[in-house]
Amino acid sequence: MRFDTKIGIVVREDLAAWQKLNVTAFLASAVAGGAEGIIGEPYQDGSGNLYLAMFRQPVLVYATDAEGLARTHARALSRELAIAVYIEDMFKTGHDEANRATVRAVPADALPLVGLAVHGPRNALDKTLKGLTLHP
Repeated sequence: MRFDTKIGIVVREDLAAWQKLNVTAFLASAVAGGAEGIIGEPYQDGSGNLYLAMFRQPVLVYATDAEGLARTHARALSRELAIAVYIEDMFKTGHDEANRATVRAVPADALPLVGLAVHGPRNALDKTLKGLTLHP
């Protein structure tokens, strides 16, 4: 099935494995919480157990270096796409309010990005994510 929109998560490739997973999870939650109609219906197994609903479409995860993240961030901003960011200082905080404060303290072009998520029209995301490789 081909979707009109796309979800891309970009993670800095030099992070520890646990950091990559943590960043990916937080960024995916931002897309889920911020994009209307992107979540499908709850699941149910053959025994009647209920499970939480998930994204209705695939999520593509990419790996790149700090320069690639900065370039992708600038492209996403210029196309006015829905963006979530995760910066280095967020590894040192313990709650959502502190995370928002760390991002608010840094201008967009100086954010020490370790990951970002973008959601929007397929064509715009293809241009924004051009040159990135899927995470191994």
